[in-house]
Amino acid sequence: MGTFEEEIKQQVFKNDVLKAMLNVMYTANWIRDQHASVFKAYGILQQHYNVLRIVRGRKGNPVTPGEIIKVMLDKGRDLTRLVDKLVKLGYLERKPSKFNKRKMDITITEEGLTVTSEIEVKLENWLKEKIDVSIPETEILNNLLDKMRGSD
Repeated sequence: MGTFEEEIKQQVFKNDVLKAMLNVMYTANWIRDQHASVFKAYGILQQHYNVLRIVRGRKGNPVTPGEIIKVMLDKGRDLTRLVDKLVKLGYLERKPSKFNKRKMDITITEEGLTVTSEIEVKLENWLKEKIDVSIPETEILNNLLDKMRGSD
């Protein structure tokens, strides 16, 4: 893999901020494409894995769809379809809330925990193999990305 400019075959950009934004988008898509085969082996997409991680993070406590949407990485997806598929695969359970019958409680199953952990290990191994960035560099990158989104 070459530089961003080589990969997209463009050497001149209107300004460095635009170049950085395009590079972030290109890199995010590259990572997504690299991970696709890991998710495909489990019959899911990256967004499904994100939902599994969110529900797992509740440590056995139910979560509502609204709570999941608030923290999803890709908020543009149809959460109902994502959850439906994960329920069908046996990774999540969905039941009416004990406290409000109009709300749904979502929990992760043992199989869902296993699959999420297996995927996590594969992604961590990919990171170790493919990404050669030091801890100080990642701290700088995280701070710059937060700054790009207007966070301090």
